[in-house]
Amino acid sequence: MQNRLKLACVLAAANLATAGVAQQVMTESGTISGVSAIGLSVYKGVPFAAPPVGDLRWRPPMPAAPWIGTRKADAFAPACMQVGVSMPGETPPVVSEDCLYLNIWTPAKTAHEHLPVIVWIYGGGYINGSASMPLYWGDRLARKGVIVVTIAYRLGPLGFLALPELTRESLHHSSGNYGLMDQIAALEWIQRNIATFGGDPKNVTIAGQSSGSISVSILMASPLARGLFHRAIGESGGLFEPLQLGPKFLLANAEHDGEKYAVSLGAPTPKELRRLPASLLTGNAGGIVHAVIEPYVLPLSPYEAFTSGQQNDVPLLIGSNTEEARAMVDVSHETAASFSSDLERSVGQLPPALVAAYPHATDEEARQAQLGLERDLRFGWDMWAWARLQAGTGKSPVFYYSFRQQPPFPAGSVYAGWGASHFAELWYVFDHLDQSPWNWTAADWKLAEEMSSYWVNFARSGDPNGAGLPPWPAFTNVESKVQYLGDPITVGGVANIHGLSVFDAVYSTVRGKTFAAQ
Repeated sequence: MQNRLKLACVLAAANLATAGVAQQVMTESGTISGVSAIGLSVYKGVPFAAPPVGDLRWRPPMPAAPWIGTRKADAFAPACMQVGVSMPGETPPVVSEDCLYLNIWTPAKTAHEHLPVIVWIYGGGYINGSASMPLYWGDRLARKGVIVVTIAYRLGPLGFLALPELTRESLHHSSGNYGLMDQIAALEWIQRNIATFGGDPKNVTIAGQSSGSISVSILMASPLARGLFHRAIGESGGLFEPLQLGPKFLLANAEHDGEKYAVSLGAPTPKELRRLPASLLTGNAGGIVHAVIEPYVLPLSPYEAFTSGQQNDVPLLIGSNTEEARAMVDVSHETAASFSSDLERSVGQLPPALVAAYPHATDEEARQAQLGLERDLRFGWDMWAWARLQAGTGKSPVFYYSFRQQPPFPAGSVYAGWGASHFAELWYVFDHLDQSPWNWTAADWKLAEEMSSYWVNFARSGDPNGAGLPPWPAFTNVESKVQYLGDPITVGGVANIHGLSVFDAVYSTVRGKTFAAQ
């Protein structure tokens, strides 16, 4: 495997050395030219909407202005306004309010190849994230025969502010969800333009991780996204918990929170808010970092859309990681005596039945209990619910995974001790082990090859299975088969089922009814 790492480095160097101008492509706004490298054409910083600045702040995205001549698409655009980074160790991106751009990696030589398209939606808690992060580059997947598109969308208050006045301004009587509208606008642009890059607009897969995966669950529930994609991949994130536990998601409550936020800035009206510098808005997010249930983009919560069979019914590949919470919480100082108070401080007061489901009589038990409870609360239950809902009311198949591999995160690094944590699968999905000079094993390289092939196969046909890969059975509510992605790949049942079942019972009680898909 050391030879493979050396080869990857040689190819990367050759990639830089031989990069040239890619063939020109005509988009709806004008002609662009990108860069070519080892069998790919790459187009960076392609505008899919007008800059959402000035009077366009907190409005649906508008079409990009046309241009004359050939526009160079050889450099990434700034990321949307944010503070901090979406992943530890990431280089902070250059940011701008003018940020609605996408990037394309295509192996197509002509416009007649009709290749499947994967559209990547970055995570970052709707607070940060970038379409140009090197880990998300589509070069390795594209060389397996797909087009990869990474898209940007507005974040924080610029992407999700709801206000009564903004609702009254709207032709659709809603506000908030501007970041989701950006995602939909990018998918619409792809429908209109991707064929000229050799892509098939009738074979588009949306994929995302963390809040990007939450976005995938929302897009499956949104009537505005119907017909814009044909497969969906969600990694560690969904929006299915009872809204009774999160009333901030409802439009009236989101508007109220938005009013408090605007007053805190000394700019209580949209007119005044639009005069403020974008950096002031993102520097104090005020909790305005979540989707809103409102009449236009998301009239029903994903749970309601799926239970009633109104979701955009497409093949679904989803899952989560066995040690998600190690990237989220430090449990090194956790004790049995402090467990309950620490948990309440972290996630709020929880029903006693949930706390009891994670034994914490000793200090070591308490550390494992906090990791397990936060894993299932933040990610595990949502992915299990999502799988069961689609399997129960949808006609398209579900493929469910549990990622178990522990990357060789070095001691002393920001990732030390994380194991199969939140983010950990991304190096394997994008087959980008070569980006990190760690002590990757033969098993790591093999798993990266297998997982990236599963994802590409799924984008191609709606089924991850293919020649030379361990069989991956579909998940059903009769046979809850889960693909364990590790060394080796095996098939098992739903992980951590006891804790998840307790969550399920509590959530059903909160809703006042049983889980519809059971």
